Amino acid sequence: MITRRITSLHVTQSFIVMTYHDLQDKKWYTSKLSIEALEEKYRKITARPVYLSLKRFFIRLLNWEYWPFNVIYAPILFYWFWLSFKSRSIFFFNTASPLIKNGGFVMESKWLIYELMPRQYCPLTLLFKCGTNMLSVMNAVNHNSLKFPLIAKPDVGSKGVLVKKVNNENELADYVNKMKVDFLLQAYIEYKNEIGILYYRIPGEERGRISGMVGKEFLKVTGDGKSSIAELIINEPRSLLQLAVLKNIYGNILQAVLNLGEEYMMVPYGNHARGARFIDMSDQVTDQLTRTIDHVCRQIPGFYFGRMDIMYDNWEELNAGKNFSIVELNGAGSEPTHIYDPAHSIFFAYKEIIWHLKVLNQISAGNRQREGLRYMNYREGMAMLKNNARYLKLVS
Repeated sequence: MITRRITSLHVTQSFIVMTYHDLQDKKWYTSKLSIEALEEKYRKITARPVYLSLKRFFIRLLNWEYWPFNVIYAPILFYWFWLSFKSRSIFFFNTASPLIKNGGFVMESKWLIYELMPRQYCPLTLLFKCGTNMLSVMNAVNHNSLKFPLIAKPDVGSKGVLVKKVNNENELADYVNKMKVDFLLQAYIEYKNEIGILYYRIPGEERGRISGMVGKEFLKVTGDGKSSIAELIINEPRSLLQLAVLKNIYGNILQAVLNLGEEYMMVPYGNHARGARFIDMSDQVTDQLTRTIDHVCRQIPGFYFGRMDIMYDNWEELNAGKNFSIVELNGAGSEPTHIYDPAHSIFFAYKEIIWHLKVLNQISAGNRQREGLRYMNYREGMAMLKNNARYLKLVS
């Protein structure tokens, strides 16, 4: 990929100054935009709450990928109960990856998962307890030579909640002061691509397999030379659903007008709940990539089922096991996220979910028999779900 142009924005109380550097003709262009004039235009755009609410409603209604989790998974419960009957346990999943708390279904610590992983495969990550003061945080950041920007996220996460890129000390202080739970700071990985790989290995078998792979397009807008960023957001269904969050993050920057063809990254990580577009790349899995991922996963003790989110530079290097970083690893709660490709139907999603639950159950049973493990009992499982419900209220 060749960078052809660079745009920077400088925001003051009265103006937005946009500097545009064309690397091809080696010229600089600067435009000064009045905040007062743009605010009036912005009010006209966003002062249509009923219209925008209806538009968002129909986007979600007509595109199943935006349906609530409970709606999508309700029909799957019948199959879950069948597997539970065969296993004599509703919570059979805890033995799938036994060294991860709850098998990685919910309430698992990301920090403890990173501790299981070989250091060369994941970014430098620091754990902080809730209530840690900013001075202690910065001392740890400086001591470990971490540089801004950083990725901040809860130690126990869920669907990208409270994940944020912090660009400077002020943004970090704001994040630290608002956090009500333990959190992580992680080195920002500058590889330009992100992919999710779902991996499994049947206990007793030599080789693991990749059962699904999803590419991720980060949420961004492309300028037309006349529309504000806010207008561009409203005109695209995927970004419109993120409008409220983006307004809180970017404020007056949304009033700026991008040059024709200029791209502006709105969310710099590949989370579906934060607007990323998921693309099913399962048909592009190669034998070489499978060997690479299997080699990595076999170095993670007790890991048999889960999805890893990987940042990488280019496809050839990823296949060869070079220049990549695992920014997230999940266990039994991992979805086959390739189902969220807009090209897939809800029936395709059901087929994939059911197949992966069958594999999860098979792995759990295999580990139970081979290692003498026990399934989580009903009391333990219900306590886990109640703790998770309380935690989600705390971070939402």
